[in-house]
Amino acid sequence: MKRRDFIKQAGIGAVATTSVAAPAIVSADTKIKWKMVTTWPKNFPVLGTGANQLAKLITQLTDGRIKVKVYGAGELIPAFEVFDAVSRGTAQMGHGSAYYWKGKIEEAQFFSTVPFGMNAQEMNAWLYFGGGMELWKESYEPFGLIPAAAGNTTVQMAGWFNKEINSANDLKGLKMRIPGLGGEVLKRAGGIPVNLPGGELFTSLKTGAIDATEWVGPYNDLAFGLYKAAKYYYYPGWHEPGTTLEAIINKQAFEALPGDLKAIVENACKVVNQDMSLEFAAKNNAALDTLVNKHKVDVRKLPDDVLAKLKALSHEVVSDLAAKNASAQKIYDSYNKFYKQISAWHEISEKIYFNVR
Repeated sequence: MKRRDFIKQAGIGAVATTSVAAPAIVSADTKIKWKMVTTWPKNFPVLGTGANQLAKLITQLTDGRIKVKVYGAGELIPAFEVFDAVSRGTAQMGHGSAYYWKGKIEEAQFFSTVPFGMNAQEMNAWLYFGGGMELWKESYEPFGLIPAAAGNTTVQMAGWFNKEINSANDLKGLKMRIPGLGGEVLKRAGGIPVNLPGGELFTSLKTGAIDATEWVGPYNDLAFGLYKAAKYYYYPGWHEPGTTLEAIINKQAFEALPGDLKAIVENACKVVNQDMSLEFAAKNNAALDTLVNKHKVDVRKLPDDVLAKLKALSHEVVSDLAAKNASAQKIYDSYNKFYKQISAWHEISEKIYFNVR
């Protein structure tokens, strides 16, 4: 009897050990609740509502098997703590852009946007069909995260300024909210880059805490009321020609899903990625018309010599970043090779067509 008890207890122990080691895959009828934290103000047009759309799609397409609740910047955590919150499992998903995490993964900025680099169409082509997504996943792997493209701003505006920019010398001492690689370029031009969440832009610009800010483009900028805080609206958005927004997913939470739910989450990100760029394309010009004709905004093109200076400095910044470590070099080589290939094609397709139509 003692022998049978010992074997029985040993068997129970073995089963318990095995169940702990095995992956916790949820059953088909399990209801899963996920939190999504974002870097955007709650319900902010396109950016915030894009995160809402992603959550709604996942909930609808899974028939409620996954319910995603969205928290805007500051509701659950501050805007710039999204990466850490999802990494440690405080939330299962996040929505933002990779250049916000440059303090953790500096080369991740390549997956967001590169000054004078690829536009939205080209970025998506690189990510989905040029090896970019595989490199992105590799970069986030040590943090227990899975990235996915989940939106694109398309070509942005250069920003709102309370100082005229007539030459490259006017960039010296300019205190501007500008994140990512664009901020480093401004710094080398003698400016002072500042990284602020979207919710702080208007007040900072209005009070003179900063001289200028970039945000996105007419549709978003109109919603923020930035025309009430600055005199001049400059273009083009040299610093962000096609900024990829990302969904970041806690890897442990994702891998616990059955195959059909994984596929739904991944493809919901692709839907939102496409829809966001289309919404910006559809609504930016009407918003620009409102800014110019109703609010009398002074829209100006940056002088050619200023753009030439920024372009030269951009090449320096990107090359220096690539040289920092093997991972950065690997990503840059992939990005640059694809950039050259698709640019050559667009010279005789997209570009020439725009010129002749």
